[in-house]
Amino acid sequence: MKTPAWFSRCITHRFGGLVLFVILFVAVATFTRIGLLLHEMWAVDWNASLLASFAWGLVFDVGAALLFSLPGWLVLTLLPKRFFERRWARALGHLALMGGLAVLLFTAVSERVFWDEFSVRFNFIAVDYLVYTTEVLANINESYPMPAIFAGLAIATVGLYLLFVRTGWVDQWLEHAADGWQKRYAAGAAWLALTVLAGWGLNQGQLPSYQNNYNRELAKDGVWSLFAAFRNNELAYDEFYATLPLDEAFAEARKEVAFDGSRFLTDNPRDLLRWIDNPGEEQRLNVIQITVESLSADFLGVFNSESTLTPELDALAEKSLLFTNFYATGTRTTRGMEALSLSLPPTPGRSLIKRPRNDGLFTLGSVFQSRDYDTAFIYGGYGYFDNMNAFFSGNGYRIVDRGSVGDDDVTFANAWGACDGDLYRWTMREADADYAAGKPFHYFVMTTSNHRPYTFPDGKIDLPSKESGRAGAVKYTDQAIGEFIREASSKPWFKNTVFVVVADHCASVAGRSELPVKSYHIPLMVYAPGGQIEAGRIDDLMSQVDYAPTLLGLLNWSYASRFYGWDVRRAVGDRRALVGNYQKLGLFEEGRLDILSPRSECSSYKVDHTTLVQTRRGEPSPEPNEVVGYYQTAAWLYQNDGYKALTPAEQRRYAEQANAASGDGMAANY
Repeated sequence: MKTPAWFSRCITHRFGGLVLFVILFVAVATFTRIGLLLHEMWAVDWNASLLASFAWGLVFDVGAALLFSLPGWLVLTLLPKRFFERRWARALGHLALMGGLAVLLFTAVSERVFWDEFSVRFNFIAVDYLVYTTEVLANINESYPMPAIFAGLAIATVGLYLLFVRTGWVDQWLEHAADGWQKRYAAGAAWLALTVLAGWGLNQGQLPSYQNNYNRELAKDGVWSLFAAFRNNELAYDEFYATLPLDEAFAEARKEVAFDGSRFLTDNPRDLLRWIDNPGEEQRLNVIQITVESLSADFLGVFNSESTLTPELDALAEKSLLFTNFYATGTRTTRGMEALSLSLPPTPGRSLIKRPRNDGLFTLGSVFQSRDYDTAFIYGGYGYFDNMNAFFSGNGYRIVDRGSVGDDDVTFANAWGACDGDLYRWTMREADADYAAGKPFHYFVMTTSNHRPYTFPDGKIDLPSKESGRAGAVKYTDQAIGEFIREASSKPWFKNTVFVVVADHCASVAGRSELPVKSYHIPLMVYAPGGQIEAGRIDDLMSQVDYAPTLLGLLNWSYASRFYGWDVRRAVGDRRALVGNYQKLGLFEEGRLDILSPRSECSSYKVDHTTLVQTRRGEPSPEPNEVVGYYQTAAWLYQNDGYKALTPAEQRRYAEQANAASGDGMAANY
């Protein structure tokens, strides 16, 4: 194969091997992008923006290739001239390029697997997965035919490398690689300068705001996105997002949170502490909150008439108070846990579950603890994953997880944890013990079975484990909940207990828009078998931040609160849901979605009432202060330790102050 003269000049020197690596990198990245495009061919917009996606993608592919080439640059800069005069050294050059190609193909396959799960290029979730390698690698091994995949990668690597060698480019490089130190250092400095320029000058924030989010994701490079995630997994709100003067932001937030009729307890303009007054006799009921992994509302027949996967939950919904317009605040389990326990808007970057200084916060558990409840976090997996145990134990919860019960207490498990049936058996045992001790209890129960690899005990449902995929996992999850409720009905504590079924997030967050709100719709049902909470439906728009105050309102509890959420039954004015991902922060109201993005951008969408299809508005948000007020103040309170729990003594003191003002005697509840 005859090589053009200009190209020969590019490869006939010491760093020609890096040029060849960049070519391989860009070729694999381009084919990866084409493969993802074909996978989502019905969802992308086939217009000029798609061409722009590929053009931007090429720029980021080259930038990522340069960054990825730095180890090779260092080696080639330092190796002496005589090294490449040896035959075995040239063989090492062939092996190095073959190894580089193997890594690139493995990365491409990994991107495809990651896209299947999240419909995005690598992001900070992938960074987390590099930390929790035991669970992740076990999950991949259980979910995919890894021997066949590795065999295919080996064959593809050898085959593609042999084709590449036939071009003669590798031999041309190696014949001219023995450069002297002056030429070598000069070329090395130029290569390093080009790499630094790419790393400094390129930023994914430069990508246009495509109407279709799939087109934007295709414009990214997976490796570049992974490097960016290492750098940006925590974003300082004030540096990247639209802001107001701080006191104005708090004035906006205080106005919003007080729509439930609560009264502020301090004159501090940067404190949301207020008194929640719920009239009526306080109900000291046990609460078992079942937080179901990846349970989209569409899986339930009560929301989707075509679904037959959840007969137990559909029957339970008929006996429960069902919230039909309920949304997750995020796309990860930790985000769901954060919102359900803290009633705090999602802050950009990592969830607070995974950040430092996340102990002693004002949580739903802290309110229960002020009433002398036993609070426990009960999890089917190992709770060190995603820092769950550290967060819950730091906020007063006992920990019951797979690690604490031991392997002898597990009948079936996969990479993510014990099956839901085992989890509910542990929960039953904890409830029996608390009842015997005369202790009311609140349990935050977190399931794992509805997760890839979708395996569960045989014989429980009429679908096979693993082969039936998500459908089988959902149906097993449903069966396990039904079996738990039936067994609990024989217990003496049953009719004095409230059972909550809620999801952490949806099964898929894919969508054409930045924050596809349809992919945040999850179920919430509250079942009181003793009849203390009347069955029915509430159709008001709400999100997970509203769960804790709504639950406490259903129990008729009066308490001092720092929650951002409302008891949705008492709030006045327009309802809203707070939704987000690790970068985008949204405020969803009927017919409108406002989104804050890095670089201080604020975009606005019209949302169809029925289909939830989003159309970008041509003009800016008419009320940007509202969405800024929520998120700016939440970030500030976390950074400045302003969201701390109240001690039981403090709760009693505020209750006495409220009693003195109203004369209703509610302090007796403490």
